[in-house]
Amino acid sequence: MNEAMWSQRRPSPASPVDSVAVWDGRPCTLADVTELRLHLREGLADAARRGDADDADIERLLLVFEELTSNGLRHGQAPVRVVVTTTDRGWLIDVSDAATDRPPTLAVGRDAAQGGLGLYLVARLSAAHGWMVQEDRKHVWARIDYASRSAPVPVAPLPRPRDEATGRSQFQ
Repeated sequence: MNEAMWSQRRPSPASPVDSVAVWDGRPCTLADVTELRLHLREGLADAARRGDADDADIERLLLVFEELTSNGLRHGQAPVRVVVTTTDRGWLIDVSDAATDRPPTLAVGRDAAQGGLGLYLVARLSAAHGWMVQEDRKHVWARIDYASRSAPVPVAPLPRPRDEATGRSQFQ
């Protein structure tokens, strides 16, 4: 995966007229993310889960939710807001914060054990993703399609750990 996947602004896909915001949260700390993930899961057991969605779809949504939300808290600026909307294909997750001057940035040349690979994961699990600045908010978004309704998600390789002395991949 190259850095261009997150380096350019990409507006969120327009939500269809019949889309519904099924969940809206405002985390303040990283500890809130786990609790909000549980609330989202509970909400998906009700009206936010359509008949086309299976358990794997929900797990992908929850993982992308956790990655984007924790990134918003770690690298963004309060207040952070998360909105999950249904679409005819699945869900659209929009995480916004006040750090309009800080775009999403991929961790490059880092050992996966050090973390920081959430944006790579989001790109692999979502049917589409991007970010934009709208008024005084940065919005980072991902579209999660139901597996039965989407084309196969292209698998982008995770970055390989690099030897700090040579700068080359440790697996070459």
